[in-house]
Amino acid sequence: MDIEFVKSERSTVGIEWEVALVDHETGELVSIANEVLDALHDEHGKPHPQVTSELLMNTVELVSGVHHTIADAVADVAEQLADVRAICGPRGVDPICSGSHPFSQWFDQDVTDKPRYHRLIDRTQWWGRNMMIWGFHVHVGIEDRDKVFPILNGLLTYIPHLQALSASSPFWAGVDTGYASNRALVFQQLPTAGLPWQLSDWKAWEGYVEDMIKTGVVEEVTEVRWDIRPAPRWGTIEIRVCDGVSTTEELGSLAAFIQCLVEWMSTRIDDGEEVPTMQPWFVRENKWRAARYGLDATVILDSAGNERPVTDDVRRMIGILAPVADRLGCRAELEGLNVILENGANYQRQRKVADAHWGSLPAIVTALSRELESGLPR
Repeated sequence: MDIEFVKSERSTVGIEWEVALVDHETGELVSIANEVLDALHDEHGKPHPQVTSELLMNTVELVSGVHHTIADAVADVAEQLADVRAICGPRGVDPICSGSHPFSQWFDQDVTDKPRYHRLIDRTQWWGRNMMIWGFHVHVGIEDRDKVFPILNGLLTYIPHLQALSASSPFWAGVDTGYASNRALVFQQLPTAGLPWQLSDWKAWEGYVEDMIKTGVVEEVTEVRWDIRPAPRWGTIEIRVCDGVSTTEELGSLAAFIQCLVEWMSTRIDDGEEVPTMQPWFVRENKWRAARYGLDATVILDSAGNERPVTDDVRRMIGILAPVADRLGCRAELEGLNVILENGANYQRQRKVADAHWGSLPAIVTALSRELESGLPR
């Protein structure tokens, strides 16, 4: 089968940010996404073009336009968040974002009434109903489809970096799981989610999708929900591995890291270099280590099996990518990764809040709401 990869301007960026809706008093998830989306219709009754529904009715997704800079993409979704907050406030509802909710239960959540979601739940049953997870996705424009899989395969080396920096799902249904990102392990239970196959080129991708459609695994290409995937409709690579983040500062820093990695690899290809990759078993081990240990993980760096603490390697990559960030206009955002390294990731902040409030999980929700509204305390 032929899958068209549309023309896209190189290293342009778009952000999709999933936001949960919670009761202001109790912190429980509330299934009012349809009410919020209806309230966002314009005077002609047309839906908001960028705020959309997701699998569960406790969630809205904020979708930026195509931008040249991270600052503009973040400002775009931040403006949409303000629109959602204006609707939610009078209803006693707060938006929050993290990889999971600390204590709400899957059986209390309503599924959005769309055929694709009903098909997903019908096929995946208990695991599908347990998808109480939130993340953000970054699209980066690729000007030549022949670059897609060399860059995608190269990005797999940095999955643990992104996973550890964004990890924000230590609690699940009222329990501390012991993981920094429980979301990472839950999401990969879906049949086409998790780590991508390391395919050689676009033709191999077309063959994979054809096989999946022929055997009824998917009906169309967007049902391939890999951690990193081609997005042919937009002419991008879509990086989906990150847990949800609760501040625009963290959103910008992680998106800048992603944009810079893609542009750095694209430039290496232009210079006739081969983008380094790792064995799939190293990639899988790295993902598990980052999900389990977060910023305390030691990660495998290359095909030779060399290792380093992920925090040290993030600092190394900030230095390597700094000239790329200057070119893309996101140096400040990239260097914001140092704030996460110095002050702790979201999963660490959640545990600190619980400890400071005698194990109270609603206190975590309150803290997440405050961070999304006001940023990190200085």
